[in-house]
Amino acid sequence: MNDRTPSDILSDLDAGRIRAARPDPDAPGGWRVDLAVQQAILGLFANRETRTWDLGGAFQFRDRVGLPLKDLLDSPDAREAAAAGKPWRVVPGGTSVRGGVYLAPGVTIMPPSYINVGAWIGEGTMVDSHVLVGSCAQIGSRVHLSAAVQIGGVLEPAGRRPVIVEDEVFVGAQAALLEGVLVKRGAVIAAGVILTGTSRLYDLVKERVLVGTLEEPLVVPAGAVVAPGVRQARGEFAERNGLGLSAAIVVKYRDERTDARVALREALR
Repeated sequence: MNDRTPSDILSDLDAGRIRAARPDPDAPGGWRVDLAVQQAILGLFANRETRTWDLGGAFQFRDRVGLPLKDLLDSPDAREAAAAGKPWRVVPGGTSVRGGVYLAPGVTIMPPSYINVGAWIGEGTMVDSHVLVGSCAQIGSRVHLSAAVQIGGVLEPAGRRPVIVEDEVFVGAQAALLEGVLVKRGAVIAAGVILTGTSRLYDLVKERVLVGTLEEPLVVPAGAVVAPGVRQARGEFAERNGLGLSAAIVVKYRDERTDARVALREALR
C-alpha cells in the first residue's frame, strides 16, 4: 500500500475496497485487523498543510489537506447506494463525515453526528443525533446507534483492534463502546452502558464473567442484552460506606419481546 497516493487510499476506503478490519472466521473473534490500512490512514495526517473549505454561509471548515470532507454526491459508495435504489439520508443540521468513510446503501445519519476517517457503516444502519463514530470503527448492517452514542476510534498505536459492532445490534442512548470492544450480532446494549476493551461483563444467565485484555478486547456475546448495574466494592471502607462500582450485566438473551422493543420502523430510516 506504500505506492498508493492519499487520494487512492481515500477512494479505496470510500468504496469499501479496503477496511481497517474485516470478517475472518479464522481470526480471533472472527475479525482480522489490517495494520496496513491503519498505517495508511496515519500517513494522511503526516501532511500538516491546511486549507479552508467554504461551502457558503456558516459552512466553513479548516483542516489538513489530506483529510477532506466526504463527497456525499459522487463518492464510490454514493454511486453504489444510488444504483441499489437505497440512497443515504444525511439529514441537514451539522453532521460531518470525513473522506475515507464507507457508507453502505440505506444508511441514515441524523444531525449533528460525526463520522471519522476509516469508519465502515453497513446497509440500513441508523446513526442518530449526537453520535460519534470514531476512526476505523466497523459498524454492521441494520444497526441502530441511538442518540449520543460514543464509538471509540483507534489510530495510535496502529494495530489495535477497532471497535466492531456486528449486524442487527441495538446500542441505547448515551452508551459508549471503547478500546476495541467487539459486540456480536444481535446484541442489545442498554442506555448508559459503558464498555471498554478491558471491562468485565457479568453474565447472569450463564453465570460467568467475561473479561477483556489489551491483547484480546472484550467480546459481547451474540444476542446478549446488556444493562447497567452495580457490584459491591471490596474492602472494609467500601463496606462501611455502602460503596459500589458500576458494572455491565447480561440480564437476558434476545427474544421476540426484545425485538419488538428495539425495532426501528422502516419509515424512520
